[in-house]
Amino acid sequence: MKKSLMLLVAVAVLAGCNSNQEKKTGETAVAESATAIKVCTAETMDVELKEVYTSEILPYKENDITPAAQGLHIDQIKVDVGDRVKAGDVVVTLNRTSLKQLEINLATVQDTYNRMLPVHKAGGISDQQLIELENTLNLQKEMVDNMKKNSVITSPISGVVTARNFENGDLFASMPILHIMQIDKLKVMANVSEQYYPVVKVGQKVDINVDIFPGETFEGKVTRINPALDAQTRTFGVEITIPNSNERLRPGMYARATFNMGTTTGVMVDDVAVQKQAGSSERYVYVIKDGVAEFRFVRDGRRVGNKINIIEGLEPGEQVATTSFIRLTNGKKVEIINE
Repeated sequence: MKKSLMLLVAVAVLAGCNSNQEKKTGETAVAESATAIKVCTAETMDVELKEVYTSEILPYKENDITPAAQGLHIDQIKVDVGDRVKAGDVVVTLNRTSLKQLEINLATVQDTYNRMLPVHKAGGISDQQLIELENTLNLQKEMVDNMKKNSVITSPISGVVTARNFENGDLFASMPILHIMQIDKLKVMANVSEQYYPVVKVGQKVDINVDIFPGETFEGKVTRINPALDAQTRTFGVEITIPNSNERLRPGMYARATFNMGTTTGVMVDDVAVQKQAGSSERYVYVIKDGVAEFRFVRDGRRVGNKINIIEGLEPGEQVATTSFIRLTNGKKVEIINE
């Protein structure tokens, strides 16, 4: 009886072991089964080269209104912040007391010179004495002319007054009396990568966008190209002029300048195929070959619609996964289920 019981227990244990073994075998089969994925094919396409550079909008021209001499009292400032001026308009007059004294001195010297001319002809004074009188007269004329320029100051440009630093009666010091900007045209300075030096031309159109007018594009043109490159940044300066007759744009606004640098041929894939590696800026894809996933780093370029240009790491015609990235590893068997 005991032998029969022991035999039954042994049979039960063997049955249980066979059952566990079958279960483990089934689980291994599931683990090694192919992962279902969708793929896209890398293809060659023409890529439009558009480069965007950020900068600040600047006035087309600006000028500090400053007398040539210091220590003069301001008689009258004829404009204020926000006023518009034209080139040649009188904007500041300075105290003319010193000018009047110089004019009196000039008249005296001129009179002396005029009286000495006939005396010189008669031999009453030497040539050297007449030359000294003439030099004194010329010096007085120069002083009067210089003081006149400092007494009446005109604007060299047409524009709007953006700063006033003194009041009538103040003693002029080093700070400019006024600051004037021309804003009916504006400019943007962009530092463009050296690879595009042969491409950028004077007269080339450039799209300008500002955050304050979302969705709106202003047209600018390249007006000046710096002939030298910055040795540290490997960039060259480009000046872009923007018409602004309605004065919607203002100096100081943040702007993005978009250059169209032409087209090039590149390898394109769906943007969902390109993944970012956690903790780094590296990008990677899973290339599918003979039913097996291959992990591969790539260098991506610009985005065009729902496509991304792959600059390095992928060849035209290769298939890459677009789904199931969590379950993919290098060497993983896959099953393509594109519908």
